[in-house]
Amino acid sequence: MATRKILDRMRHEPANVRFSDLMKLCEEYFGEPRQNGSSHAIFKTPWTGDPRINIQNDKGKAKAYQVRQVLLAIQKLEYMRNAN
Repeated sequence: MATRKILDRMRHEPANVRFSDLMKLCEEYFGEPRQNGSSHAIFKTPWTGDPRINIQNDKGKAKAYQVRQVLLAIQKLEYMRNAN
């Protein structure tokens, strides 16, 4: 599924997102996870503070609060890219 479609679906229905779609999106925006292999995948972000995105596979689904965190991180990343 295309990135824009995944993003649109995530914004409209964060409680119904497949973990594989969230993982694909995170890899596209943040690169390879620095930890992967358990039920969690952790991605580094380019800003200071808490520089990570932590997502968790919950029986094939992404957790809604983590979907919202990823959406905020993507929004921040796009803002940073456009400000430069």
